[in-house]
Amino acid sequence: MKKILVSKIAKENGLELLAGEAGLNATVSIEEISRPGLEFTGFFKYFDPNRLVLIGSKDAAFLDTLDKDTISKNVEEIFKRKPPIIVFSKNVIINPIFSEMAEKYGVAIFRSGLRTTQTSSKLYTYLQDNLAERISVHGTLMDINGMGTLIIGKSGIGKSETALDLIKRGHQLIADDLVEVFEHEPGNLLGEAPKVLKRYIEIRGIGIVDVVAMFGAAAYRPRKSVKVVIELETWDDRKNYDRLGLENYTSKYFNTEIPRKVIPVLPGRNVALLVESAAMNEKLKLLGHDTSMEFIDKIDAHASRKGDLEDE
Repeated sequence: MKKILVSKIAKENGLELLAGEAGLNATVSIEEISRPGLEFTGFFKYFDPNRLVLIGSKDAAFLDTLDKDTISKNVEEIFKRKPPIIVFSKNVIINPIFSEMAEKYGVAIFRSGLRTTQTSSKLYTYLQDNLAERISVHGTLMDINGMGTLIIGKSGIGKSETALDLIKRGHQLIADDLVEVFEHEPGNLLGEAPKVLKRYIEIRGIGIVDVVAMFGAAAYRPRKSVKVVIELETWDDRKNYDRLGLENYTSKYFNTEIPRKVIPVLPGRNVALLVESAAMNEKLKLLGHDTSMEFIDKIDAHASRKGDLEDE
């Protein structure tokens, strides 16, 4: 199970430490967030002590309507359960009992610079992305006119060279050689480069290239949804390749299946152009325009008309 240090969450989300410094080494292991409304009234049956706790202005205002003894008792009950981190949104008037309990139980409390809904959305997305299970795929991920295109194939087939050509054609590199893929949610795969490989591409005979330094900031983006897999393979004369685009292959990562196209590589073929065309063709399909099926329908219609004329 993946875990994230509270200190890392605070640093990467701009949270201000208010009290409970001893809790900075605690960890968060689940992405869900608790909003303690019922807990302030003393109802703890479904309280999950492993979740990040977020307290907004409405929660704090409701708490202040309770009597002092109830506030002290129920706030301490929350801290006794040792949640990993408590975050207050912007402009919340914080009852002094929280700082007292934070020091007593070693639970770090923070203030966000954003309002409640924004803080909740930002922290949930952050936890979801950082706690998601990841797999490493040997390949290159490109953004081709908005289509996250994962190029795979055997080592030496020309994935990086194809990526370099695509960059020169105005497309963006996400990751080269190794792509970290994770499922943001079922049906939505995201890919990015490992930290040490971000912005870099390896070209045999040239070495390591920093695409931002060489082509500018527009040549790179840190993350992209993976929408199609393009598999490059050496041309095999014994194999019958799809000529009409009617064969529907897929690749499955986690719970998500995405279309996969196989492109045979042969000297003289412009592989970058073929990959670009395949990605754009898949984009058209997502928009409801399937050229292959339209072609087949036209052939069927033509054959039907021809048959009717022959019958006459």
